[in-house]
Amino acid sequence: MLTLLASLVQPAFVEGRYFDVLASNDLAKALSPNLAVGGNQLRDMFLDQAEQALHPDWEDLTECFIANLRQAVGTDVDDPRFIELTGSLSLASPRFRQLWARHEVRGQRGTLIRFDHPQVGELVLNRERLSIGGAEHLQLVVLHADPGSADAEKLGLLASATLPTRADRDKVARARS
Repeated sequence: MLTLLASLVQPAFVEGRYFDVLASNDLAKALSPNLAVGGNQLRDMFLDQAEQALHPDWEDLTECFIANLRQAVGTDVDDPRFIELTGSLSLASPRFRQLWARHEVRGQRGTLIRFDHPQVGELVLNRERLSIGGAEHLQLVVLHADPGSADAEKLGLLASATLPTRADRDKVARARS
């Protein structure tokens, strides 16, 4: 999976059951620094103002995250990770408490997600979540623009900004020899 992830030309990452980022490619991290390994999308979405500013449709997005969390957990509500995560977010975020009280459950299918990126401006990407065979509760999330769109051009600009410079490549080559 890590080899596939690194080879994708779209922003992509692997997330766990509770929206923990377990692996990500460079373009995903360029899209949002919070998509680095060790991050948790729920915490970031509800507690990090920079992440909130990145999403003009933050309120709709948070509804989707909570409904999807309830579906992912199912009846496994005694899981310590689930208890810790929902407890801490309930204490820290009024928006989380409001949405959690709704008890809405729904899965997340492919959807559009809008970004207000500090480098490329508004960007609308398709978000696809794919189950990883043989890895229960893990999803590969791929964000992609419609081919030929202005969003595809902006994503290409962002991708070119993440490419290593010649000096970076030379430094890696020297370290290997």
